[in-house]
Amino acid sequence: EVQLVESGGGLVQAGGSLRLSCAASGFSFDDYAITWFRQAPGKEREGVSSIFSNYDRYYADSVKGRFTISSDKAKNMVYLQMNGLKPEDTAVYYCAASSFRFATIAAAYMDHWGKGTLVTVSS
Repeated sequence: EVQLVESGGGLVQAGGSLRLSCAASGFSFDDYAITWFRQAPGKEREGVSSIFSNYDRYYADSVKGRFTISSDKAKNMVYLQMNGLKPEDTAVYYCAASSFRFATIAAAYMDHWGKGTLVTVSS
């Protein structure tokens, strides 16, 4: 059974940092890309960053230069290091897995979703 469990969310001041973790089980990182999405209250879900096989990475323009995605295949973990956080980064962050084997932030490609972790950035 495929499972994705996010952790690491919390409350941080603007300009601060957080590292989100996505623990994956039930599949191989060789076969799936992992993508971070977020959804702020009253807004549509937004793709944030994606990674496949530790060399194919993609970032949304809104987080480029501030967020870094990485993976640890041995631990089946994907991380999202978020620096320079802004109040507009406040959202529930989800990780998702895609069997299409390339980095993408398009939700239509996702096969499995986690339940999310809340990030709140205060001004």
